[in-house]
Amino acid sequence: MIDIKVLFITSDYMKPENGSNIYTDLAEELKANGHDVKVVVTEEKKQAKETKLYHERGLEVLRVKIGNLYEVNLVEKAFTILSINKYLKKDIKKYFNNEQFDLILFESPPLTMASTVKWAMKKYHAPSYLMMKDIFPQNGVDIGLYSKNSPIYWYFRYREKKLYKISTKIGCMSQGNLEYLLKHNKFLNREKLELFPNTMKILKDKPLTLKEKEKIRKKYNLKNNDIVAIYGGNFGKPQGLDFLKDIFEEYKDKTNIKFVLVGKGTEKKKVSELTKGYSNILMFDYIPRIDYEKLLKACDIGLIFLDKRFTIPNFPSKTLSYLNCHLPIMASIDKNTDYGSFLINENCGLWVENGDIINFRKEFNTLIKNTELRQKMGDNGYNYLINNLDVKDSVKKLERFIGDENGK
Repeated sequence: MIDIKVLFITSDYMKPENGSNIYTDLAEELKANGHDVKVVVTEEKKQAKETKLYHERGLEVLRVKIGNLYEVNLVEKAFTILSINKYLKKDIKKYFNNEQFDLILFESPPLTMASTVKWAMKKYHAPSYLMMKDIFPQNGVDIGLYSKNSPIYWYFRYREKKLYKISTKIGCMSQGNLEYLLKHNKFLNREKLELFPNTMKILKDKPLTLKEKEKIRKKYNLKNNDIVAIYGGNFGKPQGLDFLKDIFEEYKDKTNIKFVLVGKGTEKKKVSELTKGYSNILMFDYIPRIDYEKLLKACDIGLIFLDKRFTIPNFPSKTLSYLNCHLPIMASIDKNTDYGSFLINENCGLWVENGDIINFRKEFNTLIKNTELRQKMGDNGYNYLINNLDVKDSVKKLERFIGDENGK
């Protein structure tokens, strides 16, 4: 396989001191396979003083300073969205003007990268690969942020179609995700789409010893005989976290059932309010990645939430961390996603519709009471991860794509 020169444009590339994610794993694995990767990532001005080229994880990473996107008013957010392409083009040209790339790799959302990707494809005479991570703007319609009659929806739907049209190839997280795109975008050919699930760098760590597990639990004020269910990730509207109130109320008297919540997001304050008055809930803003993964291994059940109003198939990326730590999954999701089918088919978790406390209690209690079932599901999930969600497989797909493009 020839060496590939990749321009990787992303909005979510963690700094080394903050840990790793699916995008850093992918970039590192591409490099490990002998490919030359230049990463371009947008940074809010409240986090970055200036645009700067860094050397991170053995790669060149251009962190482009843009306006603020999160936890700001709509006017500031809109201005930032509309100006992203200007900054990206200017700084890519400044730092990588004389480079030659074989592939423009990027993810969606945000949709606003379409202009930059189209420009980069033309400048470098390279094909592009879109990694679909969310279907926007339909997700906003589903959870009531705006209607299909809104100019906001019209604008971003136009951008969405444009993004799909300019992309040489589109990789979808799941089969349901792929079929949804084809159904709602008649101009797309099936040949343009393929499965490209979330993947991660899998490190074969030894399971915790009993003494190690006790030490970690003690650090977080958890007892050895507690059944610990953990939610780690984004606290946002798409997760439909209002259901937590019903769950907390249902288990408020079960002192050996503990809920651990880790993460940040627009709904964090609201979720924090929901926890008040309950003694069996622990909440953390941030835990270093290494410590978080150790905590996961010391827990018993991984929690997944998706708003029940979703009509688009989602596959939460936090699933990978749960599977990697042998955690069975308890999901409260919508009926339109194929995520529930995945849990059942692979026998690695259980699911109910978000908001259905009666069935949640039934399924959650099944996991709580059956240690052997939890272990079996956890092992099944880990085996599925090893065989299907290794980042090495993502690199092979990208190599095959470039090989096919070169052969045309």
